Amino acid sequence: MPVLVITGTGTEVGKTVTTAAVAAAALAAGRSVAVLKAAQTGVRPDERGDADEVARLAGPVTATELARYPEPLAPGTAARRAGMAPVRPHEVADRAAELAAEHDLVLVEGAGGLLVRFDATGGTLADAARLLNAPVLVVATAGLGTLNTTELTARELRRRELEPAGVVIGSWPDSPDLATRCNVADLPEVAGSPLLGAIPSGAGALPPADFRAAAPRWLAPRLDGTWDAEAFRVRVAL
Repeated sequence: MPVLVITGTGTEVGKTVTTAAVAAAALAAGRSVAVLKAAQTGVRPDERGDADEVARLAGPVTATELARYPEPLAPGTAARRAGMAPVRPHEVADRAAELAAEHDLVLVEGAGGLLVRFDATGGTLADAARLLNAPVLVVATAGLGTLNTTELTARELRRRELEPAGVVIGSWPDSPDLATRCNVADLPEVAGSPLLGAIPSGAGALPPADFRAAAPRWLAPRLDGTWDAEAFRVRVAL
C-alpha cells in the first residue's frame, strides 16, 4: 500500500487528525512517510495548512500541498473566485507517484468529501485515486447520520471500481450516546469494509509526543496499529 488516499464523509470529520495518526503509526513502524494535501482552502499564505498540521503531530514526514486558496470553499470554487489555476486530478496523481518513488507510504488527503470538485470539469479526489489505483480510507463521524453518508461514500467508491480500505471514526466522544455505540457495529456493514480505528475526540490538541505515542493504539494493524475492532465493539456494546 505505497499510496493511501484519505477522504471524509464530509467536512470537519477529523480527516487531518486521522491522517496524522496514520502517519505517526507508520513512522513508529519504521516507514518513511509523505503527506500530500491535494488542495488547501481557507488558509492564508503565511498560515499553517493541513499538511503542516500532520507534520506537527506525526513527526518527520515530507509535507506537500499542490495548491492553496484563500477562501474556505470547495477547491474548484475557491480557485475560480481567486482567479487561480485549479488542481487537476492528474496533477495529484503525478505528484503522489513521484513521492511514492521516494517513500514507503504516501498519504493523499482530500478536501471535504470524495466528490468535492477540484475544477470546472468536475475532477475529484475519486478521479485521482482511480489514476493511482490506490485504496481509499474513509473518515466518518461517530454519531447519528453517519451511516447514510458512509454508505453513500462506499457505494460511490465501488461504482467507480475503487478499493475501500476501510473506515476510521475521526472523533470518538468521551461519553458516546446510544446511536454512537450502535454505529460501531453498523458502520462496517454499511461500508462493506472493516472499521480500522477510532480517534479520540480532542486528539489533535495533545502534545505531539503524546500524540505519536498513542496513535498506534487508535488504529488497526492494517494501518500499522494495535487497535482491536472486536474488543472495541464489545467494550462499547449495550
